Amino acid sequence: MKPRQKKTIIILGVLAVVGVAVGLVMNALTSNISLYFTPTQVFNNEAPQGRGFRVGGLVEEGSVQRQSDGLTVHFSITDTAKVIPVVYKGFLPDLFKEGKGVVVHGKLEGGGIFRADEVLAKHDENYVAPEAAYALKQAGAAKQAEGAKQTNGAAEKTVPVAVPVQK
Repeated sequence: MKPRQKKTIIILGVLAVVGVAVGLVMNALTSNISLYFTPTQVFNNEAPQGRGFRVGGLVEEGSVQRQSDGLTVHFSITDTAKVIPVVYKGFLPDLFKEGKGVVVHGKLEGGGIFRADEVLAKHDENYVAPEAAYALKQAGAAKQAEGAKQTNGAAEKTVPVAVPVQK
C-alpha cells in the first residue's frame, strides 16, 4: 500500500468512529428529553404517545385518594380548564397538597390515566414555572371566554387577553 492510501484509510476510519459516537450521543439525548405539557395540551393529544413526558398543574381539591397499601395514590391535576387523573406508587414529597402546584413525570395509559413515576411539588408559594404560569393564565382566559359565551346566549362575547411571555 502506498502512504497516500494508508492516510486515506486512517482518515475514513476516524470519521466513521466520530460519526458513530455522534449518533450515539444524539440518540441518548433524544431518548432522555422529557417535555412539559399542561392538562389541556394532553387532552388535545399534543403530548407524545407511548413515551414519557411531564405534566404540570394544580392538584385538584378533593381528588387525593390513598390506597390501603400506603404507597399508591390517585389524584387529579388541573390547569383550571381540563383535568387529568394520575396514579402514583411511591412516597409523595412533603410539600404535596391539594390546591398546590405539582409536576409529574410518567406515561399516559389507556383511558386517559397518567401513570406517574415521579412527583415534584413546588417549593415556594410565590414561584410558578413560567410555562405553568402561562398555561394557567391561558386556561383561565379560555374558561372566562366560555363562561361569557354561555351567559350571553345568542350574543357571544369574547374578551381579548394579552398574556406576557417571560423568557
